[in-house]
Amino acid sequence: MMATKITYTQQGDYLLPDLKLPEQPKVEIGIWGKRHLRYLKNHHPIIYTNFLTSCKLTAYLADIDKQAEDMFFRLVEQLAEKEGVTEQLKVDNQMVWVARMNNIRNQANEIVNNEIVYNI
Repeated sequence: MMATKITYTQQGDYLLPDLKLPEQPKVEIGIWGKRHLRYLKNHHPIIYTNFLTSCKLTAYLADIDKQAEDMFFRLVEQLAEKEGVTEQLKVDNQMVWVARMNNIRNQANEIVNNEIVYNI
């Protein structure tokens, strides 16, 4: 078995090991994943550090982002159908449609934040 050579850097009176995390795949994390990252850093720093040092943070955030985005679009569709917000309403009265869709999107946003983004 081959031993790994460890190098050190002088920091004041101490020699600290030169540690480097392996490269993680480049994945674009969307708004939901970024919100969850901020939540982890601010409210669960140990969980954040564990994901980071185990090189699982990027995959975890990408998964959270996908789940949240899927849930958001599904909720918007379901709430619009339930409240009768249709393409015909958009044609007949665009301002009412915009107001109601904004309300629906805000509701869906709040649900996704509570269920996925700000939840462990």
